[in-house]
This record gives sequence, C-alpha cells and structure tokens, in this order.
Amino acid sequence: MSQDGSTVLNQDQKASTSGLPILPKSTIWMINFGFLGVQIAFTLQGSQMSRIFQTIGANPNNLGWFFLLPPLAGLIVQPIIGYYSDRTWAPKLGGRRLPYLLIGMIIAVIVMILLPNSGSFGFGYGSLAALWFGAITVAFLDLSSNMAMQPFKMMVGDMVNDDQKSYAYGIQSLICNTGAVLAAIFPFLLTWWGVSNTAKKGVVPQSVIVSFYVGAVILVITCLFTIFKVHEYDPATYAKYHGISEEDNKTGGNWFTLLKHAPRVFWNVALVQFFCWFSFQYLSTYAVGAIAKNVWMTTDASSAAYQAAGNWYGVMTAVQSVAAVVWSYVLAKVPNNHHKAGYSISLLLGAIGYTSIFFIHSQNALILSFILIGIAWASMNTYPLTMVTNALSGKHMGTYLGLFNGSICVPQMVASLLSFGLFPLLGSSQVNMMLITGISALLGAIAVLFIKETYAE
Repeated sequence: MSQDGSTVLNQDQKASTSGLPILPKSTIWMINFGFLGVQIAFTLQGSQMSRIFQTIGANPNNLGWFFLLPPLAGLIVQPIIGYYSDRTWAPKLGGRRLPYLLIGMIIAVIVMILLPNSGSFGFGYGSLAALWFGAITVAFLDLSSNMAMQPFKMMVGDMVNDDQKSYAYGIQSLICNTGAVLAAIFPFLLTWWGVSNTAKKGVVPQSVIVSFYVGAVILVITCLFTIFKVHEYDPATYAKYHGISEEDNKTGGNWFTLLKHAPRVFWNVALVQFFCWFSFQYLSTYAVGAIAKNVWMTTDASSAAYQAAGNWYGVMTAVQSVAAVVWSYVLAKVPNNHHKAGYSISLLLGAIGYTSIFFIHSQNALILSFILIGIAWASMNTYPLTMVTNALSGKHMGTYLGLFNGSICVPQMVASLLSFGLFPLLGSSQVNMMLITGISALLGAIAVLFIKETYAE
C-alpha cells in the first residue's frame, strides 16, 4: 500500500506464468469494490423498469421498444470507452480506466434521481411525454452504468494474471450479486418499513423512488472507494508486464480489423452469450407480468396486487443474486480445465429455472426457480470474461472487451425486436414468454460444448 492508502505493486513481486504479478487478494477486492454500486444501478433498472413503464401507462405489447434503447446505448458506448481508455493515461485521476468510471458514476447518479419520477411531472397516464421521458432516462442510465461498469472488467484484464483471473472475476461476480441483492430487496424492505407501495394512477410508488435514491448514494460511495484506493499500471509498466510495446495500444485499433483477428474463443463465447442474454432480456421484460398473472391473478398494472407482484419479483431477484453469490464461490474453485463443464451445467440449471416460471402458481415455489436462474447468472458473470481475456494479449484489451460487450447488447436488441412478433404469436401472454427464456437458455448450455479455450502467449 502507498502512503495515501492506494493499492500499488512492488516491481519485484513474483510473476505468474502469464508475466503479470501475483496480486494480493486485497488488491483484487479493491479493484472490484465499486462494482457493488454499479450493479445496484443496473439491478434497479432491470428489476423495476417493466414495473415503472407499465405503471405510467405503457402497453405490454409495446414494452420491447423501451427495452431496446439500453442495449443500443451499451453497444455504442462500451467499445468507445475501451478504445479511448486504451489510449488514456491520467495519473491524477488514477490511470486509464478510472477516469471513465468517475464520469459514468456522476451521470448515473443524476439519471437515477430522474428515472423513477417519470410519472411525477404531470405528463398524464399513458402520455407520450411520460413514456418518452422514461425511455430517454433509461437509455442514459444504461449508458452511464455501462461507462462505469466497463472499467472494472478492463482493470481485471489489465492487472490480473491468468492464474488469478478466474478468482478475480468470481469476486467481481460476488460483489456484483451482493449489489443486486441489496437493490432487489430495497422496494420490499421500504414497503415493510411503511413507505407507500402504491400511488395514484400513473405515478411510481415512493417505495421505488426512494430505492433509486438510496442506490445513487451507495453508487457514489463504493465507486469513490475504488477510485481512491486503486492505482493502475502506468503505460511502461503495463507494456512490460504484458510483453508488448507502449505503441501497441496506440496503433491498429480499427474495430473491424480487431474483430477480424479476434481469437476463435471470442466468437464461441459470444454465441453462448447470445442465448443467455436473449433469455435474460425476456425475464426482465415479462417476469413481473407473468408473476402477477400466475400468482396474484391480475394484469392491472395500477392495482395493489400488481405492485405486490412487482415487489415479489424484486425479492426473487435478490434470491437469484444470493444463489449467484454462493455459486460464484463454487465456480471460483473449479480448475481451468473444467470451465466448460461448470459453464454448461450452470446454464442448464438456469434453463430449468426459467421454464418453471410458466408452470408455477405459488409465491414461495418461485424461490426455487430463481435459485436455478441465479446459478446460471453466476456463470454468465464469471466464465465469458475469464475465457476471453485469457485468450487476449495486452494489446487493445479495453477495445476488445468493449467490442465483446456486443455479445450482451445485440441479443437484447434482437429479443426486443422479435418480441413484437413473438408476443402476439404467443397469445399476448407474458406468462407464455417464459417458455422462450427456457428454450434459449438450453441452447446456450449446448453452445458451451463448442468452445475451445486458448491462452495468449
């Protein structure tokens, strides 16, 4: 540790087989700590977005439009952040990735205050103004959260050796899911403590609004902790540890050229990601409505029963995240030569969990469904980045990881667009859409079998 408490490395630290130093576990935790707040922002968005839009008057048939903007923002922003952060060095702001974390955090906090108030500005229930305000704020929240999230993924790729990378992304998954647990249960706990969970028609309940405010505060605290405690490698040290020249990240950064020369595992894992995130997109879009219909027997988004279903989905998201935390510990202990088995089995269990939501009419029985989904979620947060960064050299690490984020954004966009055909085809039933989530997750589990892991020299 430096005199100011920052996490730094001695030049003579023992190197791993990949050429990077073996990091103290405390350093790995500090690199990932700010992810807690970022994931709170993401989870509040994912778990409450469908509820917010249906509360302010969105037609379930049109939900796909609102879920299209966030991944589109991520598809554009993350490669840009990767491209420019590869070329950035701002020592007063901590390094190359951390300045982007700071900017993303500031924008995300502002938007987290605006989004839940979409129905509170007098636009009127179901008005285009209210819906457009919600859609634009969601897009900006996703954009800023992506900007804040990407540095954490990149810093692990930059600073952690191949032997510790699975552990590092496992810790990232652990911290990420802890944040998801907190965010998911906020509305439920606030309701239990007496904060109103209902409001006049077209207005988002105070339990949701206050949850976003609390999440914004935690986002600031945790991100500042990482910004002040972690110092990234300077360009010369980075080049030395990765066996490249300082000029390597300054030239040849054309996105199409990089994609053309991407290692095969990049595309193998991207295919798995497509099916996984296709499933997750429909879970975020339709699970509240499916649970409200199956368990609370209502489709009226302004009813107390529907809002109770929204709270319970938040609790189930917390269950999912707790299961992911526990499973992350399991996955962190899986040896490198068994990554594919852990990945495929996890996704298969998730497929069972997704499909079960279609059949279940008991509030408590959903707990098992979301435990299984949480197992899949843990593998989605651990294995893709581990496999891809192991295959990459230090050249253009940020750009590659930004481009790889397309494997998350593209399936969400495809799912949103296809929903306009699939939703009416399946009887305009949010319950029936749960069958699609299960089928897609099963295809992801099968696709894992075609991955061939490689390691950069």
